[in-house]
Amino acid sequence: MFLKMKATPIYFAIILLYQSCQCGNTQPNKIEIGKSIDADAFNKKWYAGTAEITTFNLQQARYGEVHSGTATMIFVTEDFSKTKQVKLDNPQQAGMDAVKVLKLNFARKFNTGIYPYSTFTSVFTPVNGDATIKVTNSVQEWCGHVYQQINRNKTAGFDVKEFSYFESEGDKAYMLDNAILEDEIWNMIRLNPTKLPIGNHKIIPSMLSSRFGHFPLQAEDATLTLMQNISGNDTTYIYTVSYKNIERVLKIFFTSTFPFEIQGWEEDIKDSNGKSIKTTATATHSMQVDYWTKNKNEFRPLRKKLGLPEDF
Repeated sequence: MFLKMKATPIYFAIILLYQSCQCGNTQPNKIEIGKSIDADAFNKKWYAGTAEITTFNLQQARYGEVHSGTATMIFVTEDFSKTKQVKLDNPQQAGMDAVKVLKLNFARKFNTGIYPYSTFTSVFTPVNGDATIKVTNSVQEWCGHVYQQINRNKTAGFDVKEFSYFESEGDKAYMLDNAILEDEIWNMIRLNPTKLPIGNHKIIPSMLSSRFGHFPLQAEDATLTLMQNISGNDTTYIYTVSYKNIERVLKIFFTSTFPFEIQGWEEDIKDSNGKSIKTTATATHSMQVDYWTKNKNEFRPLRKKLGLPEDF
């Protein structure tokens, strides 16, 4: 699927809701991504009163092996409180405290031997181009469950809370200086790929990778690249996060035109024995639907249309 990969000098020619920008300490991205779009196209996609649900065939690395499973990404806009950092019940009464965000709910389910894993990450990013406000993550499996939360604070850094059943990790609250959040990259792609940072940056790894790798959540040195990917007549792009001090590389594949759908991802890590092992995911089904109104048994056939098993 992903063939003839090559880096290409590029010039962004996207007209989005925002202007293109120079990111980090590098030159502006030089990639021709997609055709010009306007606010009408953006509004039709993201303010239609529906969510985009995409399911992925997941091959998840865990415990030195790869396990088959399913991943689901749900992208939807909603009204958010800038101060309380929660979804607003009455946005019309919130005044200047209200902000429109693109919310990503990112679920993974897979089995490790006899017992199952379920992970869930939520990311809340303003559609106006401001920095991500909040990220949460939870992991459930038969040994127990953990929960983590990152909130942007008034000093432009982050307040972090962690709750775990492991003694060495326990319940913690601490602060992190401002840095790029790996978890927000998915939303940045969907909203405006011209704002993807390129070059050497400080980046806070995803909370799920921190949980699975049992390493402390902190800003890490990483190199961020954007490359063109040509397969037949199709052109897509690969955004890569290569960490310097933790042996992990994340590659995200997305389409070259609005609305910049996520096609899949790859994650290379080293296991406890120093062996390279890879997580992969490939998009299989997608649907634009107001799923919150589809909670009756009569709508269960929609799961089949999304390629979801009955027990997920």
